Amino acid sequence: MPPTYPLKVGLFGIGLEAYWPQFEGLEDRLRGYVSQVADHLTRPGVEVVNLGLIDSPEKALAAGHTFRQGDVDLLFLYVTTYALSSTVLPVLRRAGVPVIILNLQPTAAIDYARFNALGDRTKMTGEWLAYCSACPVPEIANVLTRAGLPFFQVTGVLEGDAHVWSEVDGWLAAARVAHIMAHTRLGLMGRYYNGMLDIYSDPTLQAITFGTHLEMVELDELAVLRRNVSEAEAGERVALFQHEFEIQPDCDPAELIRAARTSVALDRLVERHDLGSLAYFAESVPGHENEDVISSVILGCSLLTARGIPVAGEFEIKNVQAMKIMDALGAGGSFTEYYALDFNDDVVLMGHDGPGHIGIAQGKTRVRPLEVYHGKVGRGLSVEMSVQRGPVTLLSVVESGSRLKLLVAEGESMAGPILEIGNTNSRYRFSVGARRFVEAWNTQGPAHHCAVGVGHLAGQLHKLGALLGLEVVQVC
Repeated sequence: MPPTYPLKVGLFGIGLEAYWPQFEGLEDRLRGYVSQVADHLTRPGVEVVNLGLIDSPEKALAAGHTFRQGDVDLLFLYVTTYALSSTVLPVLRRAGVPVIILNLQPTAAIDYARFNALGDRTKMTGEWLAYCSACPVPEIANVLTRAGLPFFQVTGVLEGDAHVWSEVDGWLAAARVAHIMAHTRLGLMGRYYNGMLDIYSDPTLQAITFGTHLEMVELDELAVLRRNVSEAEAGERVALFQHEFEIQPDCDPAELIRAARTSVALDRLVERHDLGSLAYFAESVPGHENEDVISSVILGCSLLTARGIPVAGEFEIKNVQAMKIMDALGAGGSFTEYYALDFNDDVVLMGHDGPGHIGIAQGKTRVRPLEVYHGKVGRGLSVEMSVQRGPVTLLSVVESGSRLKLLVAEGESMAGPILEIGNTNSRYRFSVGARRFVEAWNTQGPAHHCAVGVGHLAGQLHKLGALLGLEVVQVC
């Protein structure tokens, strides 16, 4: 098995070495606050590299080397009190990763009566300095701006401030997505859908932007793997289909076996190449083995998508990246496009043929036989589902010249009639209305596909864009 690399988050606090002999107990108090932040950052799947309190340029330089050697993905800088910008710059220059500045007071406000009753101005100054986190942030921001080092801020109270830890959670979620994208191997099998110019894209740009590795895989290899699937293995996969899907009575058992053999072969292809996502399209020629393979992939690709290996048809590289982002956020990520507008109910009907994300379906996904795959070759089984009711987010990875951007919209998946044609399809309502939504979305120049996931995730997507240096456009 290839090595795994955990998400590593660096943490350091800053203070001023000159204060410690002057103000008894201040250093220990501030170190305790850094430990509290470390406790908040600790969670499954995140390794925290906590260097404690950095209070001199010499320690800052050493910290930068330690973070760089520790392979951290993101830094949290906790400003505990006034500190020199020279205790920050060496760390960030050497570490070379994005930084979140935590400007957090120990409580919402100083207890003025208690403070002024201390009677000892040295003690009073020491108490004030424990609340002085806001003081050096402009200095730090000035230096980082002049150095061309991006930074982001969270301002509030160390404990009991829901905004602070919601923001921190969002940054950690975004960092996790960036980490996953940079460690994903995206399989490319087949070719683009002929003439679909909007989905033609620059694979190298995907690798540059997200760090994703693109692995070219052969449909012929899938066909060979499929030949070697035993009858017993195919039967076990049919049993899995019956558990995961709602198989409609008019589905031919022979078609289930055909789809099962392809599904087992797909799993083996993914395992052989260690794929974290897959984009495919092919037509072959009538009667060829590859036509039989490509016309029986939908159920197997739906299972892969549901277990965190999103599969996009029509060789839609940009959109499988969007699907992977949504999946990494725990939101699913199902392939979709406009179907129609319902002006009576002010909703947009959206869906797609081919694989769907059965993990975010409203109820069980139905399997239906189709005599024709519209615009494609062959016939066989397909899936029909709606995304579960409630908040949803649409995401498109848009190629704009030599750069990528993220296009985002938040909406609601609504109950109501759908088109029972053996495809994924749902009804979505947007705060700006159906008409304004489609015009605002189209204005940004996306391809006609996008990914849909459950929950409102624009905040995390904005943070992901910030970490990757991508423009994020939110239309609603």
